[in-house]
Amino acid sequence: MKLAVIAIGKPGRGPEATLAADYAERATLAGRALGLGPLELVDLEARKTGKAAEAELILKAAEGAHLIACDERGKTFSSRAFADHVAMLRDRGERRLVFAIGGADGLDDSVRAAAASTLAFGPQTWPHALARAMLAEQLYRAVTILAGSPYHRD
Repeated sequence: MKLAVIAIGKPGRGPEATLAADYAERATLAGRALGLGPLELVDLEARKTGKAAEAELILKAAEGAHLIACDERGKTFSSRAFADHVAMLRDRGERRLVFAIGGADGLDDSVRAAAASTLAFGPQTWPHALARAMLAEQLYRAVTILAGSPYHRD
């Protein structure tokens, strides 16, 4: 199952972008044997302003995929439960899993409505570049948990 993190805005050249890219590469390498990956980081910039324009880009980029909307009102998972959820989606035959991170104003209702589920990193609001890095890390962690690597919470 291919994995993608779709985010509105430019990742920049800061440490968050470097961290996200590093975790995406690690997840891609570790996930091959498990049928997970590659993990692609996709950054979208709307030509028009507003959540509706961003939603069009997100929905087009996620077309045909199992979409999970990253939203502060979404479901929270422990790392192990998140790994199990990713494995369940892979095992039921999903070919592509896409996580959507909105712009400064969050996701448009149309993206949440189109999403199969939601994911939250808690009730806080996070800058999209940091949320992107955190999500890439959790996907890498999910892959390592599923690969049977020692997990400090066990």
